[in-house]
Amino acid sequence: MARKAKELSALEVGRLAVPGLRFVGGVAGLALQVASSGARSWILRVMIGGKRREMGLGGFPDVTLAGAKEAARAARQKIKDGIDPIGDAQAKRSALAAARAASMTFSQAATAYIAAMESEWSNDKHASQWRNTLSSYAFPVIGKIFVRDIDQSHVMQVLEPIWLTKTETAKRLRGRIENVLDWARVRGYRSGENPARWRGHLDMILPTPGKVQRTKHHPALPFSDLGEFMVKLRQQEGTGARALEFAILTAARSGEVRGASWSEIDMADATWTILADRMKARREHRVALNKEAIALLESLPRTHELVFPNSKGTILSDMTLTAVLRRMKRGDITAHGFRSTFRDWCSERTNYPRDVAEMALAHAIGDKVEAAYRRGDLFEKRRLMMRDWGRFSAQVQTEARVVPIKRKKKM
Repeated sequence: MARKAKELSALEVGRLAVPGLRFVGGVAGLALQVASSGARSWILRVMIGGKRREMGLGGFPDVTLAGAKEAARAARQKIKDGIDPIGDAQAKRSALAAARAASMTFSQAATAYIAAMESEWSNDKHASQWRNTLSSYAFPVIGKIFVRDIDQSHVMQVLEPIWLTKTETAKRLRGRIENVLDWARVRGYRSGENPARWRGHLDMILPTPGKVQRTKHHPALPFSDLGEFMVKLRQQEGTGARALEFAILTAARSGEVRGASWSEIDMADATWTILADRMKARREHRVALNKEAIALLESLPRTHELVFPNSKGTILSDMTLTAVLRRMKRGDITAHGFRSTFRDWCSERTNYPRDVAEMALAHAIGDKVEAAYRRGDLFEKRRLMMRDWGRFSAQVQTEARVVPIKRKKKM
């Protein structure tokens, strides 16, 4: 048993300034260690498992003499009870550190999830939409809550205020919260069921989105007005107008057109091959170019690798095509809506099978069984369909007759 030293008063302890270890009495093995720098701290010398150990009890004067004695007595009682107080303290510190490492707030998890998935998404706009919806609606409510603690009540606090008024946004937000929480579970930051899941859970307490509000489609031009629109479009100057015209003739997405490069286009074969990393479905897509699209390409200068570069030689802004429509006083329609115009024309004015039209639009196949058995891309049939689409776009529809559009001759 450690020998008790002469018990010092608080005043005497406060005067200890000579570097070294000075036992203060009151509790066996309790000492004040004075460093050469003048810093002072409490040390308790004890025997644990037959070995002498030194246990830190805190700095002086933050830990007073009375506090040091109380801590020393508690440590000695643990030893008497068969507990290693040093190992116990280390285990608690380790557990605390592990808990902190395993703790992540929802906003931190969402940021990490977006960073991890961003490379898979088709464009920067998709990641921006994720950030905007989560920061606008989820972060103010659950952003600072640890993902391990998020339950159904938290999810409902986010969704209920906008479920009936902003249904489409709320539907997407729910899916994004579900994805973030699934990611957090796989990474070990939470466990149990996902409180944001829809089937068999939230669908029991929230109205079905489709019954709350009809999906708003991109405003589209009636196909009967296409020829007249194309006449006016071809009167517009600028790269943006030509890009919009090419998008209409190919039924392609804005991003695919804006990022088109000459290396993707085979003029001899009248084929535009878009690489998988530029496609929404992440699959290579071939576009059959009709003669109207070829004529447009032949009229363009090849000053850059991009087919439709901006003034700096880089990709056009995603608002460029919209700006063209606004200049034409057609803010009632969207560039993306021309894909619907094309699809409506296919259904109502042609006998081409649905699959041919869907493949021309590069739509994903919803039926997994059908997708597994379909191998070809119906390209030759699509070539005929795009030929007819080009011809149709060059005709002004009137009640009495159809007037072909004459393209200006290349100067």
